Amino acid sequence: MDTSAYHEAGHAYMAMYVGARVRSITIDPESGTGPDRSGDTHVEWNLRGWTKPQFAENSVRVALAGPAVEMIYTGDPYHPGAVQEWADDWEEAVVRAARLRKTHREILEYLEDTTRELIAMLRQHRHWSPVAALADHLLAYETMETWEIEGVVRHWLR
Repeated sequence: MDTSAYHEAGHAYMAMYVGARVRSITIDPESGTGPDRSGDTHVEWNLRGWTKPQFAENSVRVALAGPAVEMIYTGDPYHPGAVQEWADDWEEAVVRAARLRKTHREILEYLEDTTRELIAMLRQHRHWSPVAALADHLLAYETMETWEIEGVVRHWLR
């Protein structure tokens, strides 16, 4: 369950970091197909002021942030497209990246580069601390709503 909490915290933190609103995050260890691998993050996108490419880039970052945080947390350097539990995240990232790159190879390179950039960014204390705080709260309460999420992360995003 720790892994799922960190994974979902990664999605939620990145969504807030890029300027989206997180409606809720949850982990539900009862419904996963694997051991403690179930969670969900509901993001509300405010598209005002963003171009279509900016939205696509930010969507890719949010989709890949869960796997990136999980790789940092576990120390396992997997390819985000090769882990079954991350299939939905990878598919979302591919769909959004297709709006930014033309060929399959360009999309793959873009997603791999973005994953490496996210890992380097999220390892930094100023980003890892709010992710860890969100994961801790998620482990304690299993579900968090907007006001709780913002309360945990707000002072790191100033």
